This record gives sequence, structure tokens and C-alpha cells, in this order.
Amino acid sequence: MESVDRCVVLVDAGYLLGAAASLLAGEPSRSRITVDHAALIQGLRERAEADTDQPLLRIYWFDGAPDRVPQPEHRRLRVMSRVTVRLGALTRSDGRWAQKGVDAAMHAELTELARNRACSDVVLVTGDGDLLPGLMSAKEHGVAVHLWAVQAADGDYNQSEDLVAEADERRVLDRAWITRAVRGKEAGGLCAPASAPRPEIAAILSAPLPEAALAEAARNGGAPRTTSPNERLGEGALDPDRLDDTAAGAGSHPGPHKAPSVPTPKDLAGLRTGNAHPGSQPGNATLRWSSDRGWVERGGPLGEPPETASLPTLAQLTSAEERWADREEDITTVGGDPFEVGQVFARRWMARLPETVHVQKLSSMYPRIPHRIDGELLRYAARFGLLAHKDDQIDEHDRYAIRAGFWREIDVRAAADHLSASPTGE
Repeated sequence: MESVDRCVVLVDAGYLLGAAASLLAGEPSRSRITVDHAALIQGLRERAEADTDQPLLRIYWFDGAPDRVPQPEHRRLRVMSRVTVRLGALTRSDGRWAQKGVDAAMHAELTELARNRACSDVVLVTGDGDLLPGLMSAKEHGVAVHLWAVQAADGDYNQSEDLVAEADERRVLDRAWITRAVRGKEAGGLCAPASAPRPEIAAILSAPLPEAALAEAARNGGAPRTTSPNERLGEGALDPDRLDDTAAGAGSHPGPHKAPSVPTPKDLAGLRTGNAHPGSQPGNATLRWSSDRGWVERGGPLGEPPETASLPTLAQLTSAEERWADREEDITTVGGDPFEVGQVFARRWMARLPETVHVQKLSSMYPRIPHRIDGELLRYAARFGLLAHKDDQIDEHDRYAIRAGFWREIDVRAAADHLSASPTGE
């Protein structure tokens, strides 16, 4: 049986993105780079077809994920044309993440493609010598093997010499090629989304977390230590053990403690109008913007402030047909970036409201999201693999990004409604 004249690309994502991070950011941590996955896949396809002179059959993307749960980037990739995602496990040991099962999956796919003569050329984007037996087996079945490397940082060699010696062809993806789709993040930690409309978000992100502030105050005799936003938002600064609302229970009762200095409505008004500056807050102030907890005392027979009880949830506004359409959209077009997830949820909620007055009412409550809607929002986000896989909680920074996306859409709609209702259009 003759092999079909077409090419297949097998990508070890850990190698490709880790080597790219080393090249562009000086260390192999993928958190140090941002990736335009659509541009990267398109670049791989064009390069493979040009190098092999064969049309592409498929790109296989091999990566690790905690508990093999697809992460936002995997969700984006697996709905792209001619892309198949294969996930191994991602485990943490001695403070380092390691992939398990990715090499075995690549080996199995490579040998199966060659044995079935599914292609004439295979492109391997990897540096792992464990794939040597699979590479040799593919050659024995008459498949031409092209080995691609990422340009090494500082002259380091990032591929197995045995792989290089055994491959039929070898190419290097240099810095110019890599930077078409990958760029390094600026030093200094994570930042709030650039499109967030409210300047107070930066103040909230830079404020200490409630439990962290209390613990620090206890150690320092009542005065929490002042830290910089970069220090608080840097890698490892946000401890999931300290989260106070989870994907499944954002509306549950408060924890055993209560923050000593919760901003008053007057404080919030000052922040909204720009009359207060983050630096003017007392040293022990703790800003929060999540659910009702920490901002108001719940009242009424349902244990909820009366001004929020009239706001319908998305579930109450969604028909069975719309629910099916939402799931279809989630699977095929929503990538799962935390900021994007908040935007999608807010757009659906606003589109189904029977009265636009609800948007203005919610906007006036900023930064507090009513606990019923906030719980729905976090449960929706959990569908996209945004859990930290530690007590089923969503990472603190992701929760801020989710809510920032939510408020972004609310603000845009509220501003548009205000302009349309204004007699002068101003």
C-alpha cells in the first residue's frame, strides 16, 4: 500500500513554547510569553507545506494539562481547522511542572500514521530523544521525517543529537519566525487587562487580599505591610488556599473572619468619581469587588439586599433553545480566556433582559456583583478549565480578570444606553 502524498505535523507544545520562552524571555516558563495560537498554527501549516511540498493533512498538538482538563488555549486550538489536540497529564513535583504521557502519545501517533501510510511526510517539532524509536519506525515504513528545532537561546543545544542524526531533513525556527506569533511579556508581573474601562480596577488589584492583610497585621502588631502591585500580582503571590468564594459556592456564607475596614458607600463613590486616590486609603483598608459578601449586610426574607433581588439570573432568562445555542458557541468559538469569559456571560445576560433598567441598576452597584449572578458567572467560567485544581477553586487573578471582562461589557452597554436616552446625545 502506497502512502498518501500529504504531510502531518506533530508538535510537542512543551518543547516549542518552552524553547520560545527561553529565546524571548530568558527562561523556559510559558507564563513569560503570550501566544497568538491562530497565527502560530497558520505559520506551522504554511512552513510544513512549503518544506515538504505536500498539502497538510493535520496538525497534532501534544501538551500537558492538570488532570488532562483542556485549558483555555487547548479549547482555542481544538476547534481550529486541521488541528487535533492530544493531552497528557501535568503534574507538579518539587515546585516544577512536568508533563506525563505526552512522549508516549506522540510516539504512538507517529508509528500509527506511518504504519497505515496515512502520509508521505511527517514534521516533528520536538527535542526529546525518547521519540527516536518512533522516528526510526516511521522511516522504515517509507515516511520522510522532517525535524524542526526552535532557535536555542545563548547558544544552548535544545534537541537530542540522536534525533538530529536520524532525521531526513532538519530546519530551525528562528527568532524572526517565532516572533510572528509569540512575544515575551514585560518584566514586572501581570497587569490588569488594558481594555478595562474603570481606573479603580487598578486600585482594587493592588489592594491586599483580606486574609493576607489580617495575617500580616497580626505578625506586625496591627499594621499590614504595604506592598507594590507587582509584588502582589507576581507569580506565586496569590495563594488559592486563601480564596473566599469558589466556582460552586460564591454565594455561600462569609468565612470565619470579617475584614476590619470595608469601604463604605461614600468611599466607593469617591473611587467612582475620582475624588479618592488609591494611595489615600488607610493602611489597613481592604478593597474587594466580588459578590455581596464584604460590602453589604444581607437582609430580607431571602437573605439578600432588596435592591439586588429584582435582578434576574442568566438561567432565569435563558430558554432551552438558547441554552443549547450557548453550549454550541462555548465549544466552537469561546476560547476560554478569563477576561473573554466574563464578556461573553455579560453579553448574554444583557441581551436577554426584558428591561434595560436592569443594566443601569447593576452598573450603579459597581464594583459589587450580586452574589447570585456572581456565582453563576464563576460556575460558567469553571466550564473552561479555569479551576486551579486545588479544592476546586478558581485562581484569584483569573477571578479578577473574569469580573473585569464582565464589568467591561456592562460599562459599554450602560454608556450606550445613557447616550441614547440623552436629549442632546452627549
